[in-house]
Amino acid sequence: MNNQNDNMDLDRYAVVGNPIAHSKSPMIHQAFAKNTRQDLVYERVLAPLDGFVETVQALRIQGFKGVNVTVPFKLEAFQLANQLTERAHDAGAVNTLIFNDEGVIGDNTDGTGIVRDIEQNLCIPLAGKRILLIGAGGAAEGVLHPLLACSPALLVITNRTLDKAISMVKKVEEQGEYRYISVNAYAFDDLRGQAFDVVINATSTGLTDSSLPLPATIFSPQALAYDMMYGRETPFMAFARSHGANVADGLGMLVEQAAEAFYVWRGVRPETQDVMQQIRNLSQ
Repeated sequence: MNNQNDNMDLDRYAVVGNPIAHSKSPMIHQAFAKNTRQDLVYERVLAPLDGFVETVQALRIQGFKGVNVTVPFKLEAFQLANQLTERAHDAGAVNTLIFNDEGVIGDNTDGTGIVRDIEQNLCIPLAGKRILLIGAGGAAEGVLHPLLACSPALLVITNRTLDKAISMVKKVEEQGEYRYISVNAYAFDDLRGQAFDVVINATSTGLTDSSLPLPATIFSPQALAYDMMYGRETPFMAFARSHGANVADGLGMLVEQAAEAFYVWRGVRPETQDVMQQIRNLSQ
């Protein structure tokens, strides 16, 4: 039997997005599979911008066990799933799909990824911290509840369009689960005189090398400035570094959210440190 037929007998997974050629997910999951001795195949799949649902349905028919979902399809994945995990429901978006006899289960591992990276890899506990979350789009929504679950003293959401940040805060207040945490929405100008222990950039400004109109005073001594982008020095990271913050990019989040998806699919939790180092070495 040739290798192609051998691969057809293995459990199959994929990452679906548009664009997708840049995705490091195949390398990450193949490394996880090797390290945990799991037999599987993981592929990149480019879905047409108007053909996400059809692409996923075709993968199910072909026998795939699940897929990761990246931009711009996380909201469509949320709508496609006929069952949602609690964290997917909270996030309002899905980045991991599980296929079984009952249909399609939608999950979101982004929040788990960032929390695990900050608390375990960077060794910064979030309990009692003052957190600033920049952005009010899907990336921010995906990590909001997991961050709140860490019991920070304060979480402030700031965004160019303040109404979106206010909407996120209202949703948290309506759910009532985190009444003991101060959760607020501020315009950029309202941040003057405020200082935070952890500042997270959940905007896409790093893709366009755009700067954010942030006051230089937002960083407490020894603050962590965390950009969800990875693989490049973004203007946010440079700004934070110039004002004394400890800076981290989102590579750890990428690998940790992948590890959580791998665990959801396979029931085995892979080690992440070696995989992160492999990607760092490739980027240098």
